[in-house]
Amino acid sequence: MSLIFDLHSHSNISDGLLSPAELVEHAAIHNVDVLALTDHDDTGGLEVAASEAKRLGLQFINGVEISVTWKKRTLHIVGLKIDPQHPPLKFGLESIRAGRHIRAAGMAAGLEKVGIKGSLEGAYQYATEGIIGRIHFARFLVDSGISKDTKSVFKKYLVKGKPGYFEHQWASLEDAVNWIVGSGGVAVLAHPGRYDLGRINMLLLLNEFRALGGAAIEVVTGSHTGAQYVEYAKYAQLFGLKSSQGSDYHGKGLSFMEMGRLPMLPSNCVPVWHDWPEALL
Repeated sequence: MSLIFDLHSHSNISDGLLSPAELVEHAAIHNVDVLALTDHDDTGGLEVAASEAKRLGLQFINGVEISVTWKKRTLHIVGLKIDPQHPPLKFGLESIRAGRHIRAAGMAAGLEKVGIKGSLEGAYQYATEGIIGRIHFARFLVDSGISKDTKSVFKKYLVKGKPGYFEHQWASLEDAVNWIVGSGGVAVLAHPGRYDLGRINMLLLLNEFRALGGAAIEVVTGSHTGAQYVEYAKYAQLFGLKSSQGSDYHGKGLSFMEMGRLPMLPSNCVPVWHDWPEALL
């Protein structure tokens, strides 16, 4: 029987609803065999998650999801099998987290201009365990009765061109990949189907990503369609990249897909875990 890998998930250390220990328990309940915790720009939940995974008999992978600016677009690079104590990675993530506070203040100022007051303080009420992000503003706006659900918040207030959007410079692609690879990890381009780059920019991105030391691309992930599984499997094959998969689970009501329900990678993919000891158990 094939092992179930989920190599992209979030706890309340970033923008998930569950604590690291609760997330691991949730994964175990949903029959995940190998789990990576990949919180945004923060590795603070890894130690607790690893301990809980050991208790429950799950294989655990240290991970992170790094925010990157590439050609004025925001991308995410997942790092798997990282060493969270690697100084360049550790200090780089600290710098990104500091920048998140600046962005949050800018988002709140934009929302105040359209009559929404108290959003900064409100968002921080939901970001009690770690970083501040857009989802915390979304939860505040929903619970305040301003929007019906988080999806409508993003569409009306928090995406580019809307009042709560704030332009921010994240890490460079080069830095993010270097931090991950330098720590002994594997750099993975997260959910490429969400970036709306067009074919030319996707080819340019993957060429640069590979040249910098990027090793894999998320092919099967919660926000991808079946057609996108096929599309990005072809991109992985074209560039000689391995393929990864993950639910991108954030919690009930915030996720594209439940843990343990991902389909298998397309048959032409080389799994990112194909030579990992975790895959041999």
